[in-house]
Amino acid sequence: MPKGIPHFARSCHNEGVECLLAGDVDTGKAVLRDSINATIGFEELSRVFDKSNKRLIRMFGPKRNPQASNLFAVIGYLQEQEGIHLEVKARKVA
Repeated sequence: MPKGIPHFARSCHNEGVECLLAGDVDTGKAVLRDSINATIGFEELSRVFDKSNKRLIRMFGPKRNPQASNLFAVIGYLQEQEGIHLEVKARKVA
């Protein structure tokens, strides 16, 4: 994997999850799709989750609304593969 890819993938992953938490589901899915493409790819992901890669690609597409359980399963797997752990912290917005 090229040197800049892990940083790019980690940044995409973080940004994608932040977008999802902010309610911008379409952008969050698109950014996570970039993260998947930059790291393991949809073919490997399809083997892990025993789903067709086309189904997974559509799941992260603009016209789909994936179940939270499927979305969080993929996010959890990506974190495991990238060696990161995201935490959600509440903060008061002024």
